[in-house]
Amino acid sequence: MELSIDESTRQVTQFVCECCDTKAERSWAFVNTAGTPYGVYFASCYHHDGVHETWIDAILGTWGQDDFTDHLTFGCRVGPVSNSPDPAATLVNGGEVAPDEPIYGRKLTREAALTNPRLPDFWHLVDHVLEHDPLVRNHLYG
Repeated sequence: MELSIDESTRQVTQFVCECCDTKAERSWAFVNTAGTPYGVYFASCYHHDGVHETWIDAILGTWGQDDFTDHLTFGCRVGPVSNSPDPAATLVNGGEVAPDEPIYGRKLTREAALTNPRLPDFWHLVDHVLEHDPLVRNHLYG
């Protein structure tokens, strides 16, 4: 399945991290497949204690209607890990800092996400974001 970031929806904002009072940036956009919305992601890039890490939440489900009952929110942290020179993605609770709004659907805990049949779709979207979102790519690999 070929994914593409919908550049017409992509936005980048700056904010201050609440835990360490440092500047951070967030990129978000719809991701399409064959011109149809596939999901939306929020990638927050931090400099926690000099460590470059990105936390990505992604909502998968049906788009273009006001029914969010099939929406699932997954989450991961991408950054340094033990015994690896490259950043790695680690599954975390989805949408943990996101507001409780219907669009997020069911925010999956890490444990629930591990057994969810849409987990491979989430990792496919994350891989695409890591490769094609310039803010995320430059933050982690630049």
